[in-house]
Amino acid sequence: MSARQRDRVRHGARSRVPGRRRRSLSLAQQLFALQLVLVLLLVVAGGALAYVNARRESEAEAGRRALALAHAMAELPEVRGALDDDDPSGVLQPLAESVRAATGTDFIVFMDTDRTRYSHPTAEQIGERFIGTVEPAVAGESLTETYQGTLGPSVRAVVPIYAADTADAVGSVDAADRAQPAALVSVGILQERIWGELRRRLSWIVVIAVAALGVAALGSFAISRRLDRQTLGLGAVEITRMYEHHEAVLHAVREGLLVIDTAGRLILANDEAVELLGLPEDRERKTIRELGLSGPLADVLTSGEAVEDRLHVHGDRVLVVSQQPTFKQGRHLGSVVTLRDHTELEALSGELESERGFADALRAQAHEAANRLHTVVTMVEMGEPERAVEFATAELQTSQQLTDQVTGSVTEPALAAVLLGKAAQAHQNGVAFTVSPETSVDDTFLSPRELVTLVGNLADNAIDAAVAAPPPRRVSVTIQGDDELVVRVTDSGPGLAAEHLDDALSWGWSTKDADHSDGDGAAVDRSPRVHGRGLGLALVGQIVHRYGGTVEVEPRIDDGGESAIVVRLPRQAEGAAAALVRPPAGRHVAARPILPGEP
Repeated sequence: MSARQRDRVRHGARSRVPGRRRRSLSLAQQLFALQLVLVLLLVVAGGALAYVNARRESEAEAGRRALALAHAMAELPEVRGALDDDDPSGVLQPLAESVRAATGTDFIVFMDTDRTRYSHPTAEQIGERFIGTVEPAVAGESLTETYQGTLGPSVRAVVPIYAADTADAVGSVDAADRAQPAALVSVGILQERIWGELRRRLSWIVVIAVAALGVAALGSFAISRRLDRQTLGLGAVEITRMYEHHEAVLHAVREGLLVIDTAGRLILANDEAVELLGLPEDRERKTIRELGLSGPLADVLTSGEAVEDRLHVHGDRVLVVSQQPTFKQGRHLGSVVTLRDHTELEALSGELESERGFADALRAQAHEAANRLHTVVTMVEMGEPERAVEFATAELQTSQQLTDQVTGSVTEPALAAVLLGKAAQAHQNGVAFTVSPETSVDDTFLSPRELVTLVGNLADNAIDAAVAAPPPRRVSVTIQGDDELVVRVTDSGPGLAAEHLDDALSWGWSTKDADHSDGDGAAVDRSPRVHGRGLGLALVGQIVHRYGGTVEVEPRIDDGGESAIVVRLPRQAEGAAAALVRPPAGRHVAARPILPGEP
């Protein structure tokens, strides 16, 4: 990842979405507008319903007032007495007007049963026919209605009036047997008056509706502002396009990608990362430890520190890990991690390094062979052919013995080649390399590449340790493959302390740099390394983990002794983790299995 890319991730830079229009409304703005319209519609609808309900209640209240007043007027003795006069209007008109003015009604009309008015707010209407429904009242029933009269639309009540001699009997007989009313009275309230009262109520409804609209608008605005910050001001189309691009990139990229928050929880992982780390399906929002990750890799992922191209071993894979913290407006959001699988590359690099060592050894042997050939030629020229033959065959016999021993004990060509190559490499570095006579491998369940990785890395570590030790420098290899494959490599070097076995089987640990010592003579270097410089035993650990084997170390006991590392791979338990092996009493042995999930 370049410095510019890291800066963009660190500062939370937002790339422009292709096709984005500058003036398009953001998703938050669209939602705010929609909420505002909905709230406005709800407030208007609520206000309209409140108005209709208030109007209905006002008209009903007016009808009840008119009906009550009409009944009261019909019960007045003055009214009943006036019906017997020759001029009822002379008594009823003043009475009606005085009561009308006192009660706030708009008209009180007394009339005969044939609709002839005895009273009216407009004197000219006295003697004229009453306009409205009177039939139920003539039949002895009270009624309430809204009707268009001479004064305008009104809510009116019409009540029968009985003569004084029949009034008491009306309440004691059935409706069918009631006496006929002597007259009728109608009390009305104009709708204009009702609407005037309604307008006073409506002002409060409007105030409440406006207040509700304002509160709802403020709430919607606050929500939209928060949503606008969370969506970075993007519109719905832009978010959809970004999601599509996001998904396409995640599935297309060949590197593993992780997004981890500040609490160490996994937010996002693409398909490659899931495969590389073996993550479960229910991985979102779980911590790194809950996902089953452990060791140095988990420590790096949970730390959130900036890491660039650091090698880690996870399971049977070699991963190159880069991690960058992310920030937005000074706030730490978490970290972005990229993972690259270097397992095959590291294995091939190890093989290449072995081949290079073998080539260097052959080059040195060719140089020595040329010197020996010159010596033989000189001896012949000096007249010493017998001594020349003896000198030439002595070196040939030594090399041929090792070749015959290896090819006779090992049937796998790749394994035989790596042993002969390491022998030549050791000889070039002044180390006596031997293959134990006990070596016998007729059949192995490991692939040739796994054999080269296992034996080659063990031999490399042993040769390097022997080179760093004082003479005599020795390395010995024993391989047996009966019920289990056992690889034992001894050297005259300082050896590996039992407490360092866990470190040696993890990434980047080495005993080759004397400048980084832990106090016991074993140098510890945690810098990222490649083959022969911190990953040799880690690659061995991968194979041991894959086949459920164990690794044992036998440290050097005294100055004249040798240290050893022993790898056991059970044939009958391929792929299963072996049980922990305890060291025998009195012997400095660290034996442990490589458990699943360990680096």
